Amino acid sequence: MSENEPLCARCAKRGKTCCQWSEIYVTQQDVNRIVCMTGQGGFYEYRPPQNPQYLDQSDDPPWQQHVFRADGARRVLKRGPGGDCIFLGQKGCLLPLDCRPLVCRLYPFTYHYEGIHEELETGCPRDLVGPEVILLKELDMSLEQARQWHKTLYEEICQHNDYDRPDL
Repeated sequence: MSENEPLCARCAKRGKTCCQWSEIYVTQQDVNRIVCMTGQGGFYEYRPPQNPQYLDQSDDPPWQQHVFRADGARRVLKRGPGGDCIFLGQKGCLLPLDCRPLVCRLYPFTYHYEGIHEELETGCPRDLVGPEVILLKELDMSLEQARQWHKTLYEEICQHNDYDRPDL
């Protein structure tokens, strides 16, 4: 693996990335951005979380209210036959950064409606990053950028609560 490759590309070659084990929620605006960029639809579906404990979002009322339908399903990216996100390629995500789902852009931050936790998730492969390299620098992101994505994410989930429609 070349250290000149982006971290996500090196991680994708290794296997079991966040793109393989995460169920990636997409807002309606995420869907619109992806359709606009790719010209394709049919890349998402509605389904309940694999881990039923995820349904308890009592510590995040907007998420609980706007992300889940009455049946517990939510809009997520489809997965390929091996479980990978359908946008995961050999070199990482096939979508440009400004078109990726907001939850993908925010990773490896954890968050809830009140804000972002500055401590990063442990799922990002820090062992692929030299000890002198800062993970956020390697990912080409900043805390301020993540805060803006967080704000946008919660604005988007609260704008389009279309789960009450019977045709969904």
